Amino acid sequence: MVRELELASLNLAHSIRYKENRRSKEDKNMSIVAKPIIRKIKDNREALDFFENVTLPKEEESSQEIIMNFPTVYIHNWQDSGDYEVYVGESNDILKRTKQHYDSAADTNKWQHKLLEKDASLFIIGHEHFNKSLTLDIENRLMHYMMSVERVKHVHNLRDNPQTSYYPMDELDEIFRKIWSGLRRENKELFPTESSIKDSAIYKASPLHKLTEDQEKARELIIERVIRALTNGERKQLIFIDGEAGTGKTVLNSSTFYELYCQAEENGKELKCHLLVNHDEQITVYKQIADKLGLTEKYGKVVSKPTTFINNHTADEPVDVAFVDEAHLLLTQGKQSYRGQNQLRDIIDRARVTVVMFDENQILTTEQFWESQILEEYRNQAKEMDNHIILSKQLRMQADAAVVDWIDSFTKERTLKKLPKGLGGYTLKIVNNPEELDSEINKRARSGDSSLSRVIATYDWEYNSNKKPEDRLRKYWEVMIGKWHKPWNGELKNELSKKEKRGIKDLAWAEQPQTIDEVGSTFTIQGFDLNYAGVILGPSVKYRDGKVIFDPSESRNDKAIRNRTLSDGSKKKFGEILIQHEVRVLMTRGVNGMYIYACDKELREALKKAEY
Repeated sequence: MVRELELASLNLAHSIRYKENRRSKEDKNMSIVAKPIIRKIKDNREALDFFENVTLPKEEESSQEIIMNFPTVYIHNWQDSGDYEVYVGESNDILKRTKQHYDSAADTNKWQHKLLEKDASLFIIGHEHFNKSLTLDIENRLMHYMMSVERVKHVHNLRDNPQTSYYPMDELDEIFRKIWSGLRRENKELFPTESSIKDSAIYKASPLHKLTEDQEKARELIIERVIRALTNGERKQLIFIDGEAGTGKTVLNSSTFYELYCQAEENGKELKCHLLVNHDEQITVYKQIADKLGLTEKYGKVVSKPTTFINNHTADEPVDVAFVDEAHLLLTQGKQSYRGQNQLRDIIDRARVTVVMFDENQILTTEQFWESQILEEYRNQAKEMDNHIILSKQLRMQADAAVVDWIDSFTKERTLKKLPKGLGGYTLKIVNNPEELDSEINKRARSGDSSLSRVIATYDWEYNSNKKPEDRLRKYWEVMIGKWHKPWNGELKNELSKKEKRGIKDLAWAEQPQTIDEVGSTFTIQGFDLNYAGVILGPSVKYRDGKVIFDPSESRNDKAIRNRTLSDGSKKKFGEILIQHEVRVLMTRGVNGMYIYACDKELREALKKAEY
């Protein structure tokens, strides 16, 4: 009780001093946010005792008082086989809290035991404006960042606790930036640049993002429905989330998936929860997240592709929950690796609750095509149980409504509107030739804050991953426009050394350095963000009689233009609509902007006219 009164008194004094300092500094037209206090010590009891009792020069006494008597954030870290493991926490009493960790180190099953084995270090972070809410948000963001660092293989204590509104919340970003900068001065390997972290695929798919209000409501509803179904012993329950590209489906998916595991652990309950996605690059990202969260170590393979899940589970012993990201990529007919007829139906049979994230505007192949009446059956099944959620707010693209409307008109209504004048900070530019587009993207990629910029194109040039081009003069499968040419995605990987290949094996296509010299397709870029996208609209995208035309005869994507056998036995082509979806996927990749080059002369001229 005495300690609590002391803290309350200190916090009151701190608040008064904060306001006085703020007024004083505002009067002097100075920055009101001070530098954080960062102390690095050996992570053991002897070093902590010395830190507690050392006599400091008078000018450092106030900093030590803040560290000792105000809320702090701290990072335990150590190396294991060259990579790092970290524990991020916050406390009102750093000395007491750290001693508690040391007291737990004797238990070989706890992470604290590694502090005895490894050459660990401890960062203690203080600030004159820290209060409980601010330190919780700093802790959350540090966990989020640390999980996204390539050299960090495991982050312990990954339960987030985001705060909503507090004083001084408006200083969070600047204080955190200064903290990260200070940590980076201590260890650039453990604390890389913020831009490199934010550009990583793991960061973008992380369950530790602060959710929007709509995402938070959706997560609460999903968890409520899951708990009800598991409590009542229900089977084959479906929760259906509709959301277009960039509306936050992946973050909602990973956040809810992880939150269910956290709640199960807290309540001492066993949970069988799986996360599925039918996308090679995305599955790699989710597996990395599961590894860093410690889920793989505790529960085994909880992330897999749908076919693997279906083959390894039965309806007789269903799992508790199956989360399906990019559910529009599920197969709706059999193929060589999948002998069933509908992957969603097979997953529902094998789970008590199935949660799907769906965007029918991103269906790209005939194998994924949904007949409207069958899709509505599933959607209506969810609606009947009040399990249907719609995400509508655009979160990926940093653009205003006019830009989104322009893309919608082009990719949905097949109309070409005038380019909006006010872009809300978003870059939308039509270029005259592929060389200019390539140059703009390379320029962006060389900039530290937009290095994740790439050229991407419609699948209108030949590509076969199983053989080399028949033309012996051609070294790669390439996108070729006049004299300009560039290899398709994945072609340059073969020329890398074994060491270079090891360095990129866990990176998404756009994160690999050599891919700045390649052209991406929907098969590598779907589900991922770019800073800037250089979009090449190939010969399959035309402009005739005032309308945008999608021409399957010009496409080289056999999976989009071949016949599809429908449920009534009839065969039908869906090439036009699938190419339309392909263009939409490409046009919604760029967070900060998009450059467009059209191969079709009439479309190119119409786009240039639309600029004025």
